[in-house]
Amino acid sequence: MRLALHAEWTKMRTVAGPLCLLLGTVAATVALSAVAASVAKCTASGCGGDTTKLALTGVCLGQALVSLLAVLTVSGEYGTGMIHTTLTAVPRRAIVLAAKAITLTGVVAVGGTVAVLGSVLAGRLVLPDLGDQALSLSPSLSNGPTLRAVFGTVLYLILIGLLSLGVATAVRDSATGVGVVLGLLYVVPFVSRTISDPEWQRLLEKFAPMSAGLAIQATTDLGSLPISPWAGLGVTAGWAAAALVAGGLLLRVRDA
Repeated sequence: MRLALHAEWTKMRTVAGPLCLLLGTVAATVALSAVAASVAKCTASGCGGDTTKLALTGVCLGQALVSLLAVLTVSGEYGTGMIHTTLTAVPRRAIVLAAKAITLTGVVAVGGTVAVLGSVLAGRLVLPDLGDQALSLSPSLSNGPTLRAVFGTVLYLILIGLLSLGVATAVRDSATGVGVVLGLLYVVPFVSRTISDPEWQRLLEKFAPMSAGLAIQATTDLGSLPISPWAGLGVTAGWAAAALVAGGLLLRVRDA
């Protein structure tokens, strides 16, 4: 495992693509969060919603770049034929996938932490100045629910990366892998909003990886959520685990 981890880390840090995608994740997440905070209409009574969730809006865009990074971790090797060298060097395919997952987790954890903390800082700086009242309206890490939202959002990005890694291992093609993951993340919530039956709509929101997982960002009106914050993150974790298991089994039984 140690040699496999070293090999995966070497691939990750010596290729320009992963670093560019990671920097893009941070930039896109913080930028969209700053824009969302800048258009918020705040009064002395509040900003009309959950300011912590508002400050973390950029994650909805940043996760797409995390998905692309994860997909390319596997499908890029299939595209270049490098996967044959990888599997020759490490014949135990479960070890290869585990090493990729661990390396990806570390990289996304670092980038995700920077992106999320940057978004919270942008929210505090950009929200309209209301004097002393602004401090209570702005997201703050000294607040327990905000700290949970920040920590949970970093975990969410990691889980999206692992979900994408599992899907990419199963399909082996970059375009297909990105299409499947982005469809799960963005199309399913859109479809749920077109359903007129509120029960079915709420059910889809409970089990879609994005809408369920992002419940972790909520800090107010938790009773109105389709699913509780940690339970929602558990749903996303279930999606990631299922994708990794499916990808691992297909990696083991198929020829490279």
